[in-house]
Order: sequence, then structure tokens, then C-alpha cells
Amino acid sequence: MTQAVLTLEDGTIFKGNSIGSKGSSIGEVVFNTAMTGYQEILTDPSYYKQIVTLTYPHIGNTGTNSEDFESKKTYLSGLVIRESSPVASNWRNENNLQNFLQTHKVIAIADIDTRKLTNHLRKHGAMKGCISTDYKNVNKCINLAKSFSGLSGLDLAKEVSVQKSYLFNPRNKKAGESKYKVVAIDFGIKTNILNLLTDSNCEVIVVPAITTAQEIEAFNPDGVFLSNGPGDPEPCLYAIKTIREILRNKVPVFGICLGHQLLALAAGAKTKKMKFGHHGANHPVQDLKTKEVFITSQNHGFTVDENNLPEEISITHRSLFDDSIQGIAIKNSNAFSFQGHPEASPGPHDINPLFLKFSNLMKNA
Repeated sequence: MTQAVLTLEDGTIFKGNSIGSKGSSIGEVVFNTAMTGYQEILTDPSYYKQIVTLTYPHIGNTGTNSEDFESKKTYLSGLVIRESSPVASNWRNENNLQNFLQTHKVIAIADIDTRKLTNHLRKHGAMKGCISTDYKNVNKCINLAKSFSGLSGLDLAKEVSVQKSYLFNPRNKKAGESKYKVVAIDFGIKTNILNLLTDSNCEVIVVPAITTAQEIEAFNPDGVFLSNGPGDPEPCLYAIKTIREILRNKVPVFGICLGHQLLALAAGAKTKKMKFGHHGANHPVQDLKTKEVFITSQNHGFTVDENNLPEEISITHRSLFDDSIQGIAIKNSNAFSFQGHPEASPGPHDINPLFLKFSNLMKNA
């Protein structure tokens, strides 16, 4: 087995074994507490430019398959795990994790102390890092880690977005079968979001991140969806402008993750970088109106800044981990958003009713 090394910008070194492609990769090192769903994490565009550490100690036991892709390819910069399962035992398994990583050219390291790494990240925050099979040149790897720009200031939505509009029709619905026409702006959209929108009687037209409000209005949609995605929301000035113009037309708007942050920015708020973000499938969030608590799936390194929040933004949900904003509604508008992932792939389904809320807004608009 080929040896590998994970180096952090502060000079911290973790030695292990390569279970993926050979070479070097840099990105922001984060930890994810989800116990399941590693294939969905690997193929989620929201993880673009991130090196993901899975805190669950045993990864790969269910293998991989052709059905659990959240996009057409892998997006993260690297994978870090404690132990790679030698056996993939599941009736849906088509390919073991190691072969999957090598096929999709993902650089990955196993056999390191992920608990120690996670504690380091909790103490010092998400850090620039490098995974490399060039394990003998540690100083070179540290310098590679330092060379990463970091996620602040990076507009990554345009890089992962679809380049051409298309109609999403996975279940071959006939024309006229759906009640609502939704334009989904792709900032890094996940397949399960599209599935849940179509399950909510929506015909979904997916458009590029840079699509203008005028181009969206030409579709005459019943609603506009703002997708999840990677990177810093504040540099996405084109999207903020588009959303601001859409809000003036009172069309129902629903945003998730990056879409949530962009909606807040369009309404006059600010966002800020978090120390180590929220990444996992066990995050408690409270609905401030009903006081109900939901377990949610999360992946974000930025959050809406509560300081000087505009009057027209109403906070609807908060994280019970750190009290950060998890949901907003725009007053005198049909727009709302959620920071976590209600499509929950992987994760719990507690927040799925937000899709019904979107449908009801379109019904009553």
C-alpha cells in the first residue's frame, strides 16, 4: 500500500496510507460528523475545494453504487478517514470505496488519527491543507497547503454550475402533469433537491448561476429555487443582483444553503466566515415560531451575520449548537430560505416539509 501524508498550514503532519489516486491535492480541511452517506458527500458540489475528514471511524462498509450520486462526478479536494473497510457488504453495492476513489481520481488518506485531527480543527478552525502521496517531501507538502487561497473571497458557484439550461425530468413525467413551473438556479445543485421538487408536483428548469432575472422571468415560473453550492456567497454579485430583482416581482422564492445566504445578501444582510463551519447530519435546529427542534443535515462554512440585520429579514430558525441563523423569511414577500439541507441526502428528513411550504406559496400566489 502506498503511503501518504496530510499536512496543514500550521505545519501539523498526519502520516497514513493512500486509498485513492496518486498525487497531491490542496483545499480547506473540515470535519464531517455524518455516520452514513459518504458517496453523497463525495459527489456533492457544495464540498468543492474542501478536504473532508469523516469522523465516523469505519468508512466504506456499504460500498458505492450508480444511484447515489448527487451530481455527475466527485467535487471535493480530498478525503480523510480513520479506517477503510476491507469488505463492502450491501445488496446495492456495485464498487468498493477504494476503487471508486481511484476511478474518480480522488486523493484520499486512511489510517490516521481523525479524532486528533478533528480536535485540532475545533481548536484552531478549518485550515488550509494538502494530501499527498509524495510523503517523503513533507516540507513541500506544507508549502502546498499554505499556497491554497482559502475559501473566503472565492466565487465557486460559477465553476460548478451547469453551463446550459435544461429540463429535469427523471421520472419521465408527461407534459402538463406538474402543477407548478419552477426555475432552479444552479449554484451547485444536488440531485435529491431536484427529485424532491419534482415530487412536489414541480416541473423544474435548471439554469446556470449567471442567469439574469429577465431570462428567468421569460420562463414565466410559478416559483424560483436558489440552490446549495460551494464557496463564499459575497463575491457572487451577479446572483445577488438577480435575486434582488426577482424579489421585486413577488414570485415565491425558496433558498437552501448557499441559496439561503444569497437571499439574505439580496435583502441587505451580510455574511461571515465561521470558525469550522457545520458539516454533518446530526445538527439540531429550532423553529422559533413553533419551538419544535429538528435534526438536520448541514454543510456550510459561511453564515448570515446577525449584526445590523435589515428590518425586512425575519429569523425563522436557529442552530442549537451555536445559535447561528438557520432560516429566514423576507417580510412582505413570498421568499424564505434554510441554511441546512432539507433534502437530507445523506441525513434525516425532519425538514422535508419546507418543500411543501414552497408548493403552498406557489399555490396561493
